[in-house]
Amino acid sequence: MKNQSVADALDEKSYHHGDLRAALIAAARQILAREGLEAMSLRAVARAAGVSRQAPYHHFADKNALLAAVAADGFRELRAAMLSRMAGAGPGIDQLTACGVGYVAFAVGQPALFRLMFAFWGDDFANDPDLARARVDCHAVLTGTIAALRPNPDPRSEAYDSIGAWSTVHGLAELINKGVIAPRDFGAAELEPFVRRVLRGQPHGR
Repeated sequence: MKNQSVADALDEKSYHHGDLRAALIAAARQILAREGLEAMSLRAVARAAGVSRQAPYHHFADKNALLAAVAADGFRELRAAMLSRMAGAGPGIDQLTACGVGYVAFAVGQPALFRLMFAFWGDDFANDPDLARARVDCHAVLTGTIAALRPNPDPRSEAYDSIGAWSTVHGLAELINKGVIAPRDFGAAELEPFVRRVLRGQPHGR
């Protein structure tokens, strides 16, 4: 212990108490929201968390592993956002609309995190089991909602329907986040009634 720096000693304490991983993810999310994905590095995350530059390696093999953990958090939060909206909605198609509203609201509320979640869908994160589970659980909310609308389940049709619904809400979120469209351009003062009208053709505020 004599040759350890104070920072290293603190890192070990955090590590043994199980706080370091959560602290690093929180720091990464702060950097992501404030400066964007381009500013992300293990050194920057360690500095933001107030630990030594070696501390992240207690839990993450490299930057991609840390980003995968942040993305997994994002999918869990997206799932919770959709379920929260659905909990206050009526039955039937209202459930699917609420699911879509939750998706777009989350994406617009956390654009940098949303971008990360879909930035490295392929090889970089392909072998991260936590992220894979989070993605599957999140997508299951949509597929389950669509399946519940069908009196006679048809897995093939449900798969196509879920792709169509996902494409709609994801595309709408991307258009809003990139500034291509804005609710106010269509006379909507708030996001939710605008999204509802896009998804269901309802008048604003209904």
